[in-house]
Amino acid sequence: MPKRVMQGTVVSDKNDKTVVVQVERRFTHPMMKKTVRLTKKYKAHDENNTFKVGDTVLIEESKPISKDKRWVVITEQQAQ
Repeated sequence: MPKRVMQGTVVSDKNDKTVVVQVERRFTHPMMKKTVRLTKKYKAHDENNTFKVGDTVLIEESKPISKDKRWVVITEQQAQ
C-alpha cells in the first residue's frame, strides 16, 4: 500500500527534530454545495531542524516515531 503524502505549512518548530504542519483540506459540502475548508495539524519528524515557521512542506506517512509523531518531512515546496 502506498504511503500518503500531504502538503502543508509549518506552524511551529519549537520542538527538537519535530515540526507541526497544518494541512488544509477543501471539499464541496454534499447538501449545501458550498466549499468547506478543514484544517488539521500533524507532528512531523525533521531530523536536522531545517524547516522554519511559514515554510510549505510535503509530509509522508511513516511508522510511529513517538507517541503522536507518525509523519516525516520529505521536501520543501518552492513558493509560487
